[in-house]
Amino acid sequence: MAIRVDLMISLDGFATTTDQTPETPFGEDWPRLVGAYVATRTFRERVLKDTSGTGTTGVDDNYAREYFENVGAEIMGAGMFGLHNFPDDPNWRGWWGEEPPFRVPVFVLTHTPRPSLEMAGGTVFHFLSAAPTDVLQLAVKAAGDKDVRIGGGPTVVREFLKAGLVDRLHVAIAPILLGRGIRLWDDLRGLEAGYTVKSETAPSGTIHLTFQR
Repeated sequence: MAIRVDLMISLDGFATTTDQTPETPFGEDWPRLVGAYVATRTFRERVLKDTSGTGTTGVDDNYAREYFENVGAEIMGAGMFGLHNFPDDPNWRGWWGEEPPFRVPVFVLTHTPRPSLEMAGGTVFHFLSAAPTDVLQLAVKAAGDKDVRIGGGPTVVREFLKAGLVDRLHVAIAPILLGRGIRLWDDLRGLEAGYTVKSETAPSGTIHLTFQR
């Protein structure tokens, strides 16, 4: 069992965009940030339910496949679920559709807890206000002998990294500059100490950087 992070960031370290509008809630820069991942065969099958076999294979797809392997529970922030965009809507059921791709218990960190939400395919969202160590205990128990993934966003991931709770950090660095947003690396000077670091570059130009205890 391991505590894992997989996150997509820009060359200048940003994992969010700042150009969101009601018409484009993820922002116009978002497709540039996640383009290589979205293009993979694994993403198309797991998230878009596309079983035609289309999509890229190779390095990016290998990491996309690893993203879903051996995960028993997920932790995410309210923004990743979409609560920041719909804070007063009790019927908001997240960005992920009626059958989210997680298929495991998901613990959503929020200042305004709400009843758990059971979705098709095995995903159950639990909403709670808790410290990283406390929510991690719940997630580890739910995961059994499988891994716990800290899904994001970058603020939540950084809290777990600063607390020394992450065994494996994988960042897919897209070859773009965003210039603003929430930067993953702030206040993490010396993070590489205690990790073995490796990098692999995909034909898409994405650099896959892995920190492993």
